Amino acid sequence: MTSPAAETYNISRQHIYRLLARYRTGGLDALEPRSRRPASNPRRISDEVITAIVHLRQRLVVEGLDAGPVTLQAHLARQGLPIPSTSTIRRILHHHGLITPQPRKRPRSSYHRFAAEQPNECWQSDFTHWTLADGTDTEILNWLDDHSRYLLSCTAHHRVSGPDVVATFTTTTDEFGLPATTLTDNGSVYTSRFTGGHNDFERLLAALGITQKNGHPGHPQTQGKIERFHQTLKRWLSARPHPKTVAELQDLLDDFRTVYNTQRAHRAHPGHITPQQRPTSPDPKPPPPHNRAPPSGYAPISSTNSANSPCATPAAYTTSASDAPTPAPPCSS
Repeated sequence: MTSPAAETYNISRQHIYRLLARYRTGGLDALEPRSRRPASNPRRISDEVITAIVHLRQRLVVEGLDAGPVTLQAHLARQGLPIPSTSTIRRILHHHGLITPQPRKRPRSSYHRFAAEQPNECWQSDFTHWTLADGTDTEILNWLDDHSRYLLSCTAHHRVSGPDVVATFTTTTDEFGLPATTLTDNGSVYTSRFTGGHNDFERLLAALGITQKNGHPGHPQTQGKIERFHQTLKRWLSARPHPKTVAELQDLLDDFRTVYNTQRAHRAHPGHITPQQRPTSPDPKPPPPHNRAPPSGYAPISSTNSANSPCATPAAYTTSASDAPTPAPPCSS
């Protein structure tokens, strides 16, 4: 009797027997199509992990730290929790409304990445702007090790000048040794090749035998590591009240440098370790004597030298590709 029915409705005899058994126990309602969803899914994300992801995201955003899926994976690992894939974490964040849609970005595969193979092989430097509580503009000068991403120096200034670059560089080399090369943009505090002559920083590097590299104008991707670092720095600062003075800003930067080097996992490192945990991070040296003499052949340029004078700097000269142009101060007669 089941064979003609199977032929008529093009279904198997086994399925007809299943339908008959369901009809005997539940009537016509039992014949309705049933969900094919498995009764259980061993790969289902537990409520504990979902809650941890949501709370981590909210806490990291409030603290002004990176809170993307890769960063969340590192924090879950530290807590000993199962680690979902980045796509799963992204779906969880979307479901809880914790992702702000962004314009489509250029694919990472289109960038040509490079990194120094050893610490102190290359230092990158640049400065960015930050405002005090009263709206006063300040500038933050940074030195970053290209290999380990270790933040070597982070200092606040009313306005970064050539002597500031020389002073912070010298102090940093006292602590971490000399780099083989430096990589910066073409700001007048780093190079005078567009204004003629050589500035103090160029003369110092030449005296120390350090190779100076400058990115192409209008191509900030060459200094991509420190440009991206500025995003991290400003996100962290934005999560805190604006300081009232440059000294208070410096205190914040000192705290940030500790967090960045010792607590924040860096995505560029395998295993999501911090810059300080990088096996080949620069090692601080014992402090040098205070009366250390400058290198042979180096003499600061006189402040009256036209190549180093603010008057020689074009008014709209852009010192950082990521920031607004800094106008030159008026010339004094």
